[in-house]
Amino acid sequence: MTTPIGNVLVLGGTGFVGRHVCEKLHRQGWRITVPTRRAINAAQVQHLPRVTVIEADVHDPAQLLSLLQGQDAVVNLVAILHGSEEAFEKVHVELPLAIAEACAADGLRRMVHVSALGVSQDAPSRYQRSKANGEEVLRGASLDLTILRPSVIFGAGDRFLNLFARMQAVLPLVPLAGASARFQPVWVEDVAQAVVASLRDTDLPMSSVGQTFECAGPEVFTLADLVRIAGRHGSRQRAVLPLPDALARLQARVMEMLPGEPLLSLDNLDAMTVDNVATNQWPGLASLGIAAASVHTVAPTYLGDHGARSRLLAYRHSARR
Repeated sequence: MTTPIGNVLVLGGTGFVGRHVCEKLHRQGWRITVPTRRAINAAQVQHLPRVTVIEADVHDPAQLLSLLQGQDAVVNLVAILHGSEEAFEKVHVELPLAIAEACAADGLRRMVHVSALGVSQDAPSRYQRSKANGEEVLRGASLDLTILRPSVIFGAGDRFLNLFARMQAVLPLVPLAGASARFQPVWVEDVAQAVVASLRDTDLPMSSVGQTFECAGPEVFTLADLVRIAGRHGSRQRAVLPLPDALARLQARVMEMLPGEPLLSLDNLDAMTVDNVATNQWPGLASLGIAAASVHTVAPTYLGDHGARSRLLAYRHSARR
């Protein structure tokens, strides 16, 4: 059995990226604590022997401080894509502030924080502005901080390419808002590996402490390109109908009024006016020793019914990273 490296608290460990992070940290020998409001939400990670699932509210300062006791590092993956100004402030600003204060009280310094490409305090969307403000809160704290900024994240179980593949399975064509928006999609396994590499940065050519890294794939695509790729590797490919801005905003307004989490919001459209691509002002995945995987390589392994062989190849590729 691998000798444990240390103890790490993973906030957001039950989410899409969090599950991959926990698996890789476990493989490296970390002891991982994953808080969640309901233990059932952690079903995909609690089978890992070195993962401890605790029912807790991370927005409660007392509970957060208790969770930090005995930890050597904390990883923050908690984020939302939709919500009011108050919701974005609570999750993206107030929670990082609470983490920083709890770390100061506990004496813990090492933290990896997952943000996003395109964030700025004067960005057009609430999501982007709140993410930028959360970064500033953490930079102002006495932490050994690493910030990761991924582009849109894809991989088995995503709500991105899978959504577009399902849409094309049932619709005669895809009416698409923000069709010309540009992205540099990154594989979830590469983002998870970046978290692990940041925590074990002694083998890197440069220390990740105090650094911001842009996590992006090797290629830039428009949203329309990505919809076509999803259709090509899914069950069928449909024509894409780019919507003019007025119709796109009408579509987003209607989707916001539907029950449940919207597929598209006005804030999403505002965010897509900013290119979600690497600026090269910060180091990228290569600086963390990671060769980013292409959508063209990974998407065929999980979109559509391609059988066990292609999935096995993806698992083997992941195991070598």
